Amino acid sequence: MHRGITTTLLHADRNGVVEHGAVHKPMHAAVAYGYRASRDLAAVFQGRQPGHVYGRQGNPTTAALEAKVSMLEDAVGTVCFATGMAAIGSMMLALLRRGDHVVASRYLFGNTASLIGTLAGIGIEVTLADATDVAAVEAAVRPNTRLVFVETIANPVTQVADLEGIGALCTARGIVYVVDNTMTTPALFRPRSVGASLVVNSLTKSICGHGNALGGAVSDTGLFDWSAYPNIAAPYRKGDPAGWGLQQIRKKGLRDLGATLGAEHAHRIAVGAETLVLRMERACANALQLAQWLQAQPGVACVHYPGLDSHPQHERAMRLFRRQGALLSFELDAAIDCFDFLDALDLVVKSSHLGDTRTLAIPVAHTIFFEMGPEQRRQMGIAESLIRLSVGIEDYDDLQADFAQALERTRGAASVPSAPVPVAQAGTR
Repeated sequence: MHRGITTTLLHADRNGVVEHGAVHKPMHAAVAYGYRASRDLAAVFQGRQPGHVYGRQGNPTTAALEAKVSMLEDAVGTVCFATGMAAIGSMMLALLRRGDHVVASRYLFGNTASLIGTLAGIGIEVTLADATDVAAVEAAVRPNTRLVFVETIANPVTQVADLEGIGALCTARGIVYVVDNTMTTPALFRPRSVGASLVVNSLTKSICGHGNALGGAVSDTGLFDWSAYPNIAAPYRKGDPAGWGLQQIRKKGLRDLGATLGAEHAHRIAVGAETLVLRMERACANALQLAQWLQAQPGVACVHYPGLDSHPQHERAMRLFRRQGALLSFELDAAIDCFDFLDALDLVVKSSHLGDTRTLAIPVAHTIFFEMGPEQRRQMGIAESLIRLSVGIEDYDDLQADFAQALERTRGAASVPSAPVPVAQAGTR
């Protein structure tokens, strides 16, 4: 019987044996795992039978979360990490070697862009391309290109990648296609549908949804032929090739780098994920209504949201995604100071987080993209007055009222002429 995402998540733990009949998989805090037979211990170490050997490589609580993420992404397997950035970094370091080439979106999230720069510094060649256009990505591909990395909806200006075109390109060329699904989540979109090889999710964001746990995940869709990938190490070229890539990510990424997701945070994420679809429906509805209202307001220069007809990739976003996300950004008129406007907001939280139940706002150029400098921000379309919103699940009327009073206060202050500066008289200091 086919069941919906929410029903599946709510009852996922009960599909197996759960201690004492609990409806949630309990937290397992143990670091070490003992076996009565030493041969069983060796078999688990060698991957010949399932089990746990050491807490750095995971625990039963994290394994239960991995199964849930795999269900969400229609994947054959998942590896969880301490953060989304740990997932991306560990995956790349596990699969790439010096001299390999990576094509990445020009519009990457700031920390991911910083990581890409680090890869370039250790001998992995990197080309940034306009991911909204498959022709630009194709022009960047070289004979040594091993991996293409894009995001579904870019943070913060909401460009939507040509996910279908890039997927077809990577399939034809035998390139690993990695899609970061954080901004859409599997509630709105499954990258497997466009040929993604691997799917990244920052579990910290909407999948957890309550701002109380860090986590990240890499899921294997089962679409890539790992037997043809030259960077799989000999110890992992055993058994079914479908599992080679994820096995190397778990061993060379999670185990060797040690960015382990703890049991407590895994449990919080798993519980939070149960309401993912419900929260995304409400947050996306709020985001669309707020974006439509903001673009009609004096004092707002422009609004970036894929659900608006004015968005450059609106048609693509409507075709691919169930809804167009809970992230939007907007630019204020030059006369309004973005800090004054943010300080005038009462309900909205000034914060750098995303995917919370609460609406969060941040001045992008002055915070999360400050290190990039004005030239790179310009290339990414980030204006100095840009404000990013992660829209939450509040009652919409309360959100609109807060933005309305903040615009009224700051527009009024901007229209008041400055007091004339007195001219200094001779002999005065």
